[in-house]
Amino acid sequence: MKFDDIRNICVVGAGNMGHQIALQAAICGFSVKCFDVNVETLKKADDFVNSYLPGRVEKGRLSEDQARQARINIQFVDSLRVAAGDADFVIEAATEILSLKRKIFADLDQIASAHCILATNSSAIVSSKIADATQRQDKVVNMHFFNPALVMKLVEVVKGPHVSDETADLTMQLSKVMQKVPVLLKKEVDGFLLNRIFAAISKEAMWLLEMGVADVEDIDNACVFGAGHPMGPFRLNDLTGIDLSYIMRMEKFRDTGNAADLPNPRLVEHYMKGEFGEKTGKGWYDYSTKN
Repeated sequence: MKFDDIRNICVVGAGNMGHQIALQAAICGFSVKCFDVNVETLKKADDFVNSYLPGRVEKGRLSEDQARQARINIQFVDSLRVAAGDADFVIEAATEILSLKRKIFADLDQIASAHCILATNSSAIVSSKIADATQRQDKVVNMHFFNPALVMKLVEVVKGPHVSDETADLTMQLSKVMQKVPVLLKKEVDGFLLNRIFAAISKEAMWLLEMGVADVEDIDNACVFGAGHPMGPFRLNDLTGIDLSYIMRMEKFRDTGNAADLPNPRLVEHYMKGEFGEKTGKGWYDYSTKN
């Protein structure tokens, strides 16, 4: 397949990451169908598009014609067959649970055309754990966007041992056309590039908090004003979602059986209280009074 053959994109999952990936692709000229099983999630995603595009026009980031075309380019649907039936490239952005992703990819393999590439936006699960659920292992690849996907430029493309050169090249090209900055990992490694670096920082930050060395805000301020990070590890965790961190750590523990991979007790406490960060109004910080 040539890059010019990629015209129709399917995004599986209309949640926090999925609907933004879908909208970015639509803004960049692709015909996009975004699928989710949850009708309420689909409505929220559609409402977001209807508010986001006019806002970009007001700020001069998009012309009225560009916004109008992007709105035409994107659809939210509750049928995977409708979403993926004519897709040239699929980006899966479902919950970080391996069994769920394998089921989705097995279904996609039956629905999508033989030439279609199946990418996972997973931030932790390498595609070699998913690929054998399909009959097109050479076309299954990690394409990891960062949250919020409409803003963050980085995309990690992971070339596992099963991934063809063509698949990796096309995924890199698609990332660039979607106005992202892709980096290619030449081999699979847990956590990929940036999350491995962040995991080391977050682990140390958690230790400092647990030992009473400093509080959340001071640890974050040290990273921002000393290391030049745009935000500290706790503020970042609130943005990406404490629930996502919990699910990822539990999934890793199930895989390794190593108690050291369990989520931090303070993180578990927030998770059990439903304090997932910005999206719930409270996490490591309290956002309930935020205007």
